[in-house]
Amino acid sequence: MDLQTDNKLRRDAIGVSHIVFFVVAAAAPLTAVVGASPAAFAFGNGPGVPASYLLVGLLYLVFSVGFTAMNRFVSGAGGFYSYIANGLGRPAGVAGAFIALITYNAIDIAVYGLFGFFLNDIVKSMGGPDVPWLLYSLLLAIAVYLCGMRKIEFSGKVLGCCMVAEIAILMLLGLAILMTGGGPEGISVSAFGPQAVFTPGLGVALVFVVASFIGFEATAIFGEEARDPKRTIPKATYLAVLIIALFYAFVTWTISLHYGPSKITEVAATQTATMYLSAVQSKLGGFAGFVMNVLLVTSLFACALSFHNTINRYFYAIGREGIAWAGFARTHDDHQSPYVAGIVQTALAFGITAIFALTGQDPYAVVFAWMGTFASIGILILQILVSLAVIVFFARDNRGISLWHRLVAPVIGALGLASCLALMIANLSLVSGSESLIVDSFPLVIVLVGGLGFVFANWLRTARPTVYENLGRAFG
Repeated sequence: MDLQTDNKLRRDAIGVSHIVFFVVAAAAPLTAVVGASPAAFAFGNGPGVPASYLLVGLLYLVFSVGFTAMNRFVSGAGGFYSYIANGLGRPAGVAGAFIALITYNAIDIAVYGLFGFFLNDIVKSMGGPDVPWLLYSLLLAIAVYLCGMRKIEFSGKVLGCCMVAEIAILMLLGLAILMTGGGPEGISVSAFGPQAVFTPGLGVALVFVVASFIGFEATAIFGEEARDPKRTIPKATYLAVLIIALFYAFVTWTISLHYGPSKITEVAATQTATMYLSAVQSKLGGFAGFVMNVLLVTSLFACALSFHNTINRYFYAIGREGIAWAGFARTHDDHQSPYVAGIVQTALAFGITAIFALTGQDPYAVVFAWMGTFASIGILILQILVSLAVIVFFARDNRGISLWHRLVAPVIGALGLASCLALMIANLSLVSGSESLIVDSFPLVIVLVGGLGFVFANWLRTARPTVYENLGRAFG
């Protein structure tokens, strides 16, 4: 494979639909609904969960106001790093880049573990051999790398197919429930009323619901490859948040109707793993249950591919700016993809997954649950930093942006996200399913990693002043 001499990403390659596919695929709708909503029902506000998705969707729409306003002036493959560097300063930007790298890699590791677990279970249920789950994770790593190495629009098309399929089966389930009269308590919209939503369990429900939105912020990552990014990125961001929020709310509302709003908490607590599968088999038939299991696997593949592309562009950005090895910024001659970064990212994520496997860790209870919890904390911290960056960036020069876009919405977003972060940290054992001291240390570990980035940036200020002065500027 040859390298391009200018090492640039593919320009004007993707539009709104491609970016939305990346974002919604990263959210892994089928996996998120099947995996997270039962816990929200069981430990949170029960029948009020559907409205909780709308509340979080509203919070992220408010966050997106400042996020997309700043996108008009700062965008590119650096994603959150670029925003934070231009708003809060270069050291804070590098701290954000370090946090982003460990956070997004943690998501990929979590997906590798869950993919191996699910696929091995499906193969065994069909009479196939029981092999180490790590082998399936290796197949996933290879497939994701090969797809990610190709032109960015190729990944967009693959993700589009996966996304449509996994959304379709849950939409069919929801429609089937409504067409057959709902459930034992009929069809009701009481789940969206204040009495159902604002209960003592709302805070816990929000912890699981927020985690289901991970990935929507990746729209900014593809700014250099998007057509007319100043218009494309905002449209894709708002559209992705709306799709995710409305879809999750609809599916959780209909599943609540299927079992009955008064019974959904009990069902979720006792049938956590089979709640949706049983409903699909009941309403759509046994074969649909098999299809749903297969789509869980393709959903995880899509999620892994989406985050692989996101992480590659972070590596690409820090390599191009001189923060890390310049080889990260090399792009493929034909596909203009950061394929060297892809090799490193794949080796890193799979290598850590292999360590978990070789030390006998459970792919679901440890690899997926722990790494997913770690990533959720990291993403919230990054989103809060971005909200603060928007406020500071426009405080220096409002650039003709309205008060709502440059101050009011970012402040509301920062406060809302900070509240969600506090709730998540207060309920770490519930989110991760573990009382381990290692899990308890996750917030501190993320802060320490960010601190290392901050110190490293200040070292660059003295040791490599030219590199330091250009930090965050490649995308301005």
